[in-house]
Amino acid sequence: MSTPVLLTVKEVAEMLGLSERTVYRLADVGNMPRPVKIGAAVRWRRNELDQWIEEGCPASQRKTKKNSA
Repeated sequence: MSTPVLLTVKEVAEMLGLSERTVYRLADVGNMPRPVKIGAAVRWRRNELDQWIEEGCPASQRKTKKNSA
């Protein structure tokens, strides 16, 4: 069986050893790759996560209302 290209929050949490809530929190503040929304479904691209991990899990530079003020 081939490796899935898009991962669920449960799969990402297991991959990182985190809770599902923590995965959502990291994504919400820009500290990990952003998920892809397909209708109501939320998925992460495996290749982006793999690259992020290889780079040492750096926080992204995405600006939010909190840190842009």
